[in-house]
Amino acid sequence: MPVEITDADLARRIAAGHREAEANLCSRMAPRIRLYGLRHLRSASAADDLVQQVLIKTIEALRAGRLRESEKLPAFVLGTCRMIVLDLRRNTRRQEQLLAEFGRILVPEPTPMPSLDEPQLARCVQALKERERSVVVMTFYDDQTAVDTARFLGTSEANVRVIRHRAVKLLRACMGAPR
Repeated sequence: MPVEITDADLARRIAAGHREAEANLCSRMAPRIRLYGLRHLRSASAADDLVQQVLIKTIEALRAGRLRESEKLPAFVLGTCRMIVLDLRRNTRRQEQLLAEFGRILVPEPTPMPSLDEPQLARCVQALKERERSVVVMTFYDDQTAVDTARFLGTSEANVRVIRHRAVKLLRACMGAPR
C-alpha cells in the first residue's frame, strides 16, 4: 500500500528540485483550484485559466523557497486563488470603466455600406469570360480556395489567382467603383 505524501513533504520536495513532486502537486491541487474558479468566476474556461495561473505561481514560489511553512501549502494555494480572482475582477471593472469613458472614441461609429446594385453586378459577372466567371463564382460564392479551384479547373493555383485578380478588376470597372 503506497504511503500518501503530505502537502508539507510535497512542498519540501518541490523546493529541493524534484520534478515528480511538481506533477503530484498539480494533480492534487488542480481539482480544488478549478472548483474555486467555477464558484467565483462562473466560467469553465476562466476556471481552467485560474488553475494554470495558480499552479504556475505556486510552483515558482516553492522553487524559490518563498513558502516558509511547508504545512501551510493548501492555505497558500487558496490565498493565491483569491488574489488572482481579485486581480481578474479588478481588471474587468477597470476595463468596463475605461470602455464606458472612452468607448465612443475608441470604437468609431460603423460606416454604412453603400448599396449594391445587384442587377448591375449580375450583368457584370455575365459579361466576364467563362473561365473568369467560374473563378469568381467558385471563390466568392462557393468559398473555394485557390487550390480547390485550380484542381477543379485543371490549372495552377497561381493562374487561378491571376484570373481572379483580373476578373475583380474588370468587375470594379464595370460597377463604376473608384480605383
